[in-house]
Amino acid sequence: MGRLILRVKATKLDIAGHRRVVREEALAAEEPLEIRLGHEPFTVSMRTPGDDFDLVAGFLVSEGIIYEPDELISLRFCAGEDENGQQTFNVVEAQLRPDVVLPSLAAQRNVTTTSACGICGTASIDAVRKSSHYAITAPVDQPLVKAEVLASLPGILREQQKLFEKTGGVHAAGLFAPDGELLILREDVGRHNAVDKVVGAAFRERQLPLANTILQVSGRASFELVQKAAMAGVPLLAAVSAPSSLSVELARESGVTLVGFSRGDTLNVYTHGGRIGD
Repeated sequence: MGRLILRVKATKLDIAGHRRVVREEALAAEEPLEIRLGHEPFTVSMRTPGDDFDLVAGFLVSEGIIYEPDELISLRFCAGEDENGQQTFNVVEAQLRPDVVLPSLAAQRNVTTTSACGICGTASIDAVRKSSHYAITAPVDQPLVKAEVLASLPGILREQQKLFEKTGGVHAAGLFAPDGELLILREDVGRHNAVDKVVGAAFRERQLPLANTILQVSGRASFELVQKAAMAGVPLLAAVSAPSSLSVELARESGVTLVGFSRGDTLNVYTHGGRIGD
């Protein structure tokens, strides 16, 4: 597995003190991961190494390619070497069940997706409005989580972010039970990768659909994160920053409760607020 942290020299400029200080800084690693379906290249994504099998599984679920654990036969690292002849662990091959039909989108996905964007390779906005195989079953008019519990989740997530503690440069996604118990946490330079890793971990443990759970993310609530939540059957997505207009629209259409600006004692509820109790 590739390194999670790289150490580099950096010059800190102390403007008030008129000083320059050279010191070592810890940076979160960012490397390409090529995903192959069988022996055929499918896409390349920039990510932080680690939990790569979870990332691939979650990505395939989010793309609507698989939804049953038996459809994913195996995951393995393929040969890939750096200039020193060392295995890079930057190529993962997913072997799918023979009857899994790849969508036409697959032919358009053979481009690099950055750590900032999880749907940069799609052809149009209509192409990413996928239909989930998992219905969101949590009633929209019955409380799923208490407001004070929901407001506490960003703090719990932050306390468990070991990679962020060392680098300050990664996003996190955490899957929580309604009582605030942290079930799964993953970190990555890409917020969409962190969510895929959470979904993939649950998928590989045969826990999908993720009914009666809360997905808390450390960044903003983008369209792609709402889509990934809906594809996994998550009824409530909360973010510490703002949602986009399109993410609110998708959350309303797909039945996801969307919360933004979850900070301290306040939060904004944009859709299906009946799932949040007093």
